[in-house]
Amino acid sequence: MVSRGMVLGKFLPPHRGHQFLVDFARHYVDELTVLVCTLEREPIDGALRFEWMKEICGDAQVVHVTDDVPQEPSEHPDFWRIWRDLIQQNMEGSVDFIFASEPYGARLARELEAEFVPVDCERCQVPVSGSQIRENPLRYWEFLPEVVRPHYARRVCIFGPESTGKTTLTFRLAEYFQSSGVAEYARLFLEMQDGDCSLEDMERIARGQMAAEDAMARQANKVLFCDTDLLTTTLWSDALFGECSQWILEEGRRRHYDLYLLLDVDVPWVEDPQRFLPDERESFLARCVELLEAEDRPYLRISGTFEERFEKARAAVEELLCS
Repeated sequence: MVSRGMVLGKFLPPHRGHQFLVDFARHYVDELTVLVCTLEREPIDGALRFEWMKEICGDAQVVHVTDDVPQEPSEHPDFWRIWRDLIQQNMEGSVDFIFASEPYGARLARELEAEFVPVDCERCQVPVSGSQIRENPLRYWEFLPEVVRPHYARRVCIFGPESTGKTTLTFRLAEYFQSSGVAEYARLFLEMQDGDCSLEDMERIARGQMAAEDAMARQANKVLFCDTDLLTTTLWSDALFGECSQWILEEGRRRHYDLYLLLDVDVPWVEDPQRFLPDERESFLARCVELLEAEDRPYLRISGTFEERFEKARAAVEELLCS
């Protein structure tokens, strides 16, 4: 006989405790259904949590439940009937086992004529809760599954004109904070093109930059360092072609960074085949400042020697991680 189990929760956000609960249940029964129950008013988008749980739950069936129903027995006299009916509507067939780390599991199991299987109710296996993570996600970083980490990782963009040490600073910071850096995709792209660039190429560069950032965000340790961003792409598109794709403009505005480190031009120019405007660094810097302020982006202007730049940047990132 096939055994069927069920786990339900808000997963606000999913954490290693939820991972243990789901994996425990998957090893206990033949078929597992996970109900991701979300409300529009909750602080993390329900569709996002559903996508997270689909990845976390492996071969389990994951169902997104969005009905606005009572959340506590005190809110409605028919609380348990409402939830019994809701679960039965979203389950394929009967359920034999209810897995939970909260006391409600026992009552819910009785309502569904199933057996309650308690899992780590005292939080000994994985000592964390969703409320603790929401209050201070970086403190409980190790309890976040890889798929959830990009949602909480701080993003720092190293920004500014050519030949100001952006790439070196990006990866030096990543090494210092034992985290990940994202290389400027435009450089790789242009190397493959022998330095040639068209207006149409700017969209390919933008997509590559986005993909690299989102891929590396999963490997970041609390903070991700990005060598440029899509705002940079808009500046270069305007500088080289006098226009920029609306798509790039919109994506540049949409993407979030917690801090921009704007590098000044008080260091010598170094020749490089991928550098275009040696005599326009001052004007390009002015456009950088104008754009950051127009978009209301938090930024710190950094000047001085390369060592001084690193020390100023390091201190700014440490302050960010403590905030």
